[in-house]
Amino acid sequence: MKFPYYTTTALEDIVSQWYIQHEFFHPEDLNIKDIGWENEISLQFRPIQASYIRIGNIKSIVVDSRLPNVVQREQFFHELCHALRHAGCQSMMPKGFYELQERDAKHFTLYAALPSHMIQDYSLHNPNIIEQWSKDFKIPSYLCAERLEQIKRRIVPNITT
Repeated sequence: MKFPYYTTTALEDIVSQWYIQHEFFHPEDLNIKDIGWENEISLQFRPIQASYIRIGNIKSIVVDSRLPNVVQREQFFHELCHALRHAGCQSMMPKGFYELQERDAKHFTLYAALPSHMIQDYSLHNPNIIEQWSKDFKIPSYLCAERLEQIKRRIVPNITT
């Protein structure tokens, strides 16, 4: 790994292990329809706010069709976290629990959009890494910048680019 002294989190490992188990090895493998299919979740594109809906055994993620593809992918990964890891109706839960779920979904989104086993061969010293990740993983550059900063915070000793 070109990330010296970087230790992955348990959630990061779970996400990468799932991808590897389902043969998602490269950025181009991260087709959100395929990921949904593997999780028995249908994917819909509608001109409404993104959401996860479960009625009985039927699970569906809706992403906002009005937004650019890269933002739709971000929305998908966020809602996927709710589908896989959370329970309850957010509009009816206490604020603190809602905030905890949203924080978890934010971390999950970073790991699912830029899984550690796929980004490990990129050099953190590449001055264009954010643009490269954005292009390769088809996600917004701000998400890539957030992931990069997260990685840098966990590297001992901290590196500078």
